Formats: sequence, C-alpha cells, structure tokens
Amino acid sequence: MKTPYQHPNPAIRYTLFVIGWISFVLGMIGLLLPVVPTTPFLLLSAACFLRSSPRFYVWLTEHRWWGKYIRYYLNGQGIPRRIKILIIAMLWITILTSSLLIVKIHWLSVMMISVAAIMSFYIMRQPEPSADEPITDTEKTTISPKENQ
Repeated sequence: MKTPYQHPNPAIRYTLFVIGWISFVLGMIGLLLPVVPTTPFLLLSAACFLRSSPRFYVWLTEHRWWGKYIRYYLNGQGIPRRIKILIIAMLWITILTSSLLIVKIHWLSVMMISVAAIMSFYIMRQPEPSADEPITDTEKTTISPKENQ
C-alpha cells in the first residue's frame, strides 16, 4: 500500500478531502440501497484521503469492518471468495426483488438484470487472496506524528 501524504496545494487537498467524505457517505448509503454501489465509493474515498488526509486514509484502510477488504483490493490481492459469494448473492436478491416486484417498466427491469450480470462477471473475475486472513502488521500503513501534521 502507498504511504499517505498531504498534497502541497491546499485547494487540491481540501477538494480531495471533501470528495473523499462525499464518496464515503455515498458508500454508506450504498450499504442500505441496492442501486448505489458501496465498494467503488469506498475505494474513491481511500484514493482521495491518500493525498489529502493521512489520518482518515489510515482510519478507512484500518477500519475493523471494511479496512481489510479495501487493503486487499488496493494491494492487488482482490476479493476473498466468501465476500464474493456474499456480494453476488446480495446483488441478485436485491436486483431481482426490485426488478420483478417493484419496477413495472419492462426495459428498466431488463437493464437492471443486465447490469447485475455484468457486475457479477466482473466480481467473479477478480483475484482472490491466498488466504482469508488479516494483513500482517508489516503490511499495514503507519504514520509518524510528523507526517500527520
């Protein structure tokens, strides 16, 4: 994982910080709404915080619920198999429920199912970490007090 740093230009740093928090909030909304993706927004947050706020970058990537999976993805290790199964199952449950029971426009239902199929294919093609274990301390990002200022 890359070492976080603050961009020297304050305007860029604050813009990235705001975009990071907006994408984080959208990612949290995505936990509740099937149409809003969670993972891309959390990855965008990590990328924005990487260059704007080392403190929040470390908080996000070390978070007890999703930090491990963000680190796996950022390190190019992919998505653990059990998480892939969970993501695809929840995706299809919510999309099929929405498209077959709630949405009454036929072409929109077909579009939703098509997007779910493409997303499923993409998720299945992602690499899997060698073991579903936490990343060791040597791979975790640390910040010295001087870098956090």
